[in-house]
Amino acid sequence: MIRTMVRVLGFLVVALMTLAVGGFGYLYLRKPAMVPPAHVRVESTPARLARGRYLYNLADCDGCHSLRDYSRFDGPVVESGRGRGTVFPPDLGLPGVVAARNITPDKETGIGNWTDGEKIRAIREGISRDGTALFPMMGYERFRHMSDEDVYSLVAYLNTLTPIQNPLPRSKIIFPVSMLMKGAPQPAGQVPEPDRSSKVKYGEYLVAMAGCMECHTPAKQGKPVQGLTLAGGQEFRFPGAVVVSANITPDPQTGIGRWSEQYFLDHFYQYKDYAEKGAPLVGPESFTVMPWLNFARLEPEDLKAIYAFLRTQQPVYHVVDSHPVWTSRLSPRSKATKAPASSVIACNRKFPLLSDLQAGSRLRGDEPCGIP
Repeated sequence: MIRTMVRVLGFLVVALMTLAVGGFGYLYLRKPAMVPPAHVRVESTPARLARGRYLYNLADCDGCHSLRDYSRFDGPVVESGRGRGTVFPPDLGLPGVVAARNITPDKETGIGNWTDGEKIRAIREGISRDGTALFPMMGYERFRHMSDEDVYSLVAYLNTLTPIQNPLPRSKIIFPVSMLMKGAPQPAGQVPEPDRSSKVKYGEYLVAMAGCMECHTPAKQGKPVQGLTLAGGQEFRFPGAVVVSANITPDPQTGIGRWSEQYFLDHFYQYKDYAEKGAPLVGPESFTVMPWLNFARLEPEDLKAIYAFLRTQQPVYHVVDSHPVWTSRLSPRSKATKAPASSVIACNRKFPLLSDLQAGSRLRGDEPCGIP
């Protein structure tokens, strides 16, 4: 009897080990879902170039792929480094070395030798030219819903960027993320134009392209936290600065529930001067990853559509301190006068307007929760 039990247990152990090894082998050897790149050469037209540049700004491609000047508000792009790529700092806590590649037409270090079909596949399906999966920090899971015409326009614009020679290391993702991420790419197929007849539906499309969900929904172990969709709280760590995304649900106390449509538009357009004339020098209390300079250029109808979609979302009461490190450094007197967490101004904007700088002030505290 005992011998039989030992034999059975031994068999079970061997079976489990075999399954474990087999499962590991499957994950290690499997390739991401993919289809061959389309045989297409994107025609460049003035309309496509204009739309492509608009989408490039909406999706904040510069946020990962360009050289930025973070000594100035919102880190405006250094024109000589647009699209050159970058290696993300370890402070972000990413699983390994992650490099956003050079997306200029440079033939040696960029994507100058890629076909337009290969670029489209990378953008929407997350497959690099060599058939490997791109790290899903690249927003291909949402770009999968980008319409065919929009992705053609984006590629047309990318083809006009100034070639920059900037060799970068390959991303090296650690185990087990390196294997699990192979499940992220999926073929996009044909994607129709978004429905512009419905303000809410078109707003949903724009929100997806802009990545609002990814930044404003906190995540744990790469998964969105249930019940906190768009409620803010996602932390972004950079050398010398920490910023936390704000609550943009329609909650009237901690979100944007009290914002009118016009106030929503004004909140973005107040940075038009910065976008057109140059952003001012700022300190760490004004650090932000929200692409204000890009969104200040969006068309009014598009911002209205985004606002309409956000108004349909579930209100979530969720207090967020968008600049926790800077808040902790406030003087005792400043802390004593800070608004209580439950108030409608609990997450005041911590960066200046042009009028603030001219008046010698760096902080404002007279409005509802802002967007860091």
